[in-house]
Amino acid sequence: MAAANTTTAPAFHIASLPRNQAFLILGAAALMISVGMGIRQSLGLFQTPVSRDLGIKAADFAFAIAIQNIIWGVTQPFIGAVIDRFGPRWVAMSGGVIYACALGITAMATSSFGIMVGAGIMVGIALACTTSAIGSNIAARVVVPERRSLAFGIVSAAGSLGTFFAAPIGQIVIQQGGWRMGFWVFMGLALLLLPAAFIGGAAGKIPNANRSDASLTLKSALHEAGTHSGFVVMTLAFFVCGLQLVFLTTHLPTYLALCGLDPMLSAKALATIGLFNVAGSWLFGWLGDRYRKRTLLGMIYVLRSGFLALYFLLPASETSTLVFAAFMGLLWLGVIPLVNGLVSEIFGIRYLATLTGISFFSHQVGSFLGAWGGGAIFDALGTYDRAVQFGVIVGLIAGCFQLLMNDRPLARMGGGNAVPDVAPADAAKPLAT
Repeated sequence: MAAANTTTAPAFHIASLPRNQAFLILGAAALMISVGMGIRQSLGLFQTPVSRDLGIKAADFAFAIAIQNIIWGVTQPFIGAVIDRFGPRWVAMSGGVIYACALGITAMATSSFGIMVGAGIMVGIALACTTSAIGSNIAARVVVPERRSLAFGIVSAAGSLGTFFAAPIGQIVIQQGGWRMGFWVFMGLALLLLPAAFIGGAAGKIPNANRSDASLTLKSALHEAGTHSGFVVMTLAFFVCGLQLVFLTTHLPTYLALCGLDPMLSAKALATIGLFNVAGSWLFGWLGDRYRKRTLLGMIYVLRSGFLALYFLLPASETSTLVFAAFMGLLWLGVIPLVNGLVSEIFGIRYLATLTGISFFSHQVGSFLGAWGGGAIFDALGTYDRAVQFGVIVGLIAGCFQLLMNDRPLARMGGGNAVPDVAPADAAKPLAT
């Protein structure tokens, strides 16, 4: 990997923004992602008790999670375009309200239809409004270009920090008060999204255009992305990321139950993934400012696939599960700062949320297949072996293609060397949260 040119040590945030306000805004964005992703990545804990209590199949619950992911993916480019145009505040606050209502509806469900509407459709829309697109938009506006990859990593790390707390809380409440009480508790947590959205949304007052894309239209941005071979490869590879991760969060609890292990182990595993991802997201964000992002992305896909194969080949135990969770956690959301960083380097940040939303749609198609396909294979064969084998093979293929992607910036961004972003003069105006 070729080291990036780092002859200076620039400030972390834009000069026009006071340091304490910059970190308050970034902290609010991190809290949004932490709450939104923490709840979402803990929903697999509910699969067995919900299926048993409502008399539905594992595939029915998994299908609701699969619908959640595809709805998230379908709506993300459109919501991203709204964020790019109007800013993040009211989009995120609306998403917080939808999220809380969705969890309340799920808590009152009496059939698979209620699970589908609440945990599926509504949570999918809420996630599009409150997680990765919002976080990347806020960080890109607040942080200087030379430190954006690190900022993306820090903000995305918060997503798994939420899992570290949400998964054990959810499992304890489920065991002591039932799965309905678990959803009511998660609904209360979701209300934290509202103040976080209001504070983090102050970043919308900072312009997200610079000299290279000030006159760029949405149509032109979409054309640029569609004709850039590297963006296409990265988007297709992102499919595998969704497939592998959502397969694990949805089906690992059921797999561990089949192995006769303590139900609390699945919560411990998810919490371990969350804890180690804090370090992993920061690490890959930091590395992304110094080395080629395409190489780091390819390495993540290949290593994930290797750990996935090794874990399911060995007998499951508490030790092997937690060690596996730790390694997967290091590689979990490290893709987010790298993908966001590549898009901002190649195309600029004017339509960052829109373009990353398009890539994320591919991710969510993979998530749909990982959640629903894993459940369908299990119901048909009584084992997850074929699902794991498929996930490993496509992961290795994606990693190889990712290593070779074209990551050259557009000509308007300086060809092979992207020019620094220079915000318009009105970016110097002070903000008010």
